[in-house]
Amino acid sequence: MFLHRFAIRVFGCQMNSYDGDRLRTAMLHNGWEETSDADADVVILVTCSIREKAEQKAASEIGRYDSLYRRKRSPAVVLVGCMAQRIGRGVAKKFSCVRLVAGPRHLGLVPQAATELSPEKPPRFFMDDDPRALTDLEVAPTARSNPFKAYVTISYGCDRFCSYCIVPYVRGRLQSRASSEILAETRALIDGGAKEITLLGQNVDAYGKDLRDGSRFSSLLSAAAGQQGLLRLRFATSHPKDFDEDILEVMAERADICRAINLPVQSGNDRILHEMNRGYTSEQYLALIERIRAALPDVSLTTDLIVGFPGETDEEFRDSYNLLKEARFDIVHTAAYSPREGTRAAMMERQIDDRVKAERLNEINALQSRIAKEANERYVGSCFEILADGFAPRGEGKIQGRTMSDKVVILDGDESDFGRVIAVRVTRASHWSLEGERI
Repeated sequence: MFLHRFAIRVFGCQMNSYDGDRLRTAMLHNGWEETSDADADVVILVTCSIREKAEQKAASEIGRYDSLYRRKRSPAVVLVGCMAQRIGRGVAKKFSCVRLVAGPRHLGLVPQAATELSPEKPPRFFMDDDPRALTDLEVAPTARSNPFKAYVTISYGCDRFCSYCIVPYVRGRLQSRASSEILAETRALIDGGAKEITLLGQNVDAYGKDLRDGSRFSSLLSAAAGQQGLLRLRFATSHPKDFDEDILEVMAERADICRAINLPVQSGNDRILHEMNRGYTSEQYLALIERIRAALPDVSLTTDLIVGFPGETDEEFRDSYNLLKEARFDIVHTAAYSPREGTRAAMMERQIDDRVKAERLNEINALQSRIAKEANERYVGSCFEILADGFAPRGEGKIQGRTMSDKVVILDGDESDFGRVIAVRVTRASHWSLEGERI
């Protein structure tokens, strides 16, 4: 079976986007041609398992490809990422189009194996029960959908084992990359046109704590920000337990590190935080964000929050609600608790009814929408520099960019503006974005 055209679909987080860009780059280097999934010989699906809905969405797409494959033996599906690691064998058994399955720590085997796919051969599986196994793609993601922005993963896996989280089981244990390797990759991306880079990790603050050379996230952050040609440096995601004071010191010293921190709280109730194995109390969390705001007055703080964790009472949910009222985050990524097989929380008693979870989620979202709108309204009349990075999702002749504090600003423009830093004055605010005009 001669294969030469591929398509790639990415589901889920920024780390999956990074993996997708690296796979794209490697496939192009190997002589493949990227096309639409309608014309592809092989479709690569980079999948997510953080919630059941993410797996259902990917499974629906696989079902669509499977009906085509049964008729014309094309396209073959390469299933990679967290869903592949968690339930890939079962998916391949159900869908004949799935010919190759690889967990997120074995992407380095995918490009070559993709050239050997055949309907006559059994599916291939690259997964490992060893949580520290790694066969990575040694390629910088130079072939990206956005040439001006890039992601760089600085560590793999996580050692925190929050009771609700599947990540340590599908992405393995914490494994930091060598700082020299990370800096070489960022240098290559900058030389290739990237003006903004985001450092990624399941828990970026834990970077280096598994290494013996004294590496720490703060030192990596400082070194990466100091590279010539890089306009902006971001990072995600942080864990409150590992967010050390030296990170704040580096951020305060360097103007090119964006004033935006995602610091997941997950719950505002101390009993629930303990059951989640988060390692801090709500009081400790609030004290941390107070220190952050004192050191970085212009910081934008975002968080993640789960409602309906097993056993969560109405009063305990109210603690989360009240924490949001007090903390007044710029953005809150909310989710109803979704049981993940294999995690401790999935085996807990007193699972919350879906209807109750939906009601709590709606209440939290309504509160945060009001807070975000009020937070954004204070920027009306202010002036910022934004890095224009694409068309706005709605509106003819509209583009968007982000401020240093990660606020989305929409303004008139066209493709010639992409990659440029534009001075704007904010004219209008909504709960999720700002509108502006050029100065």
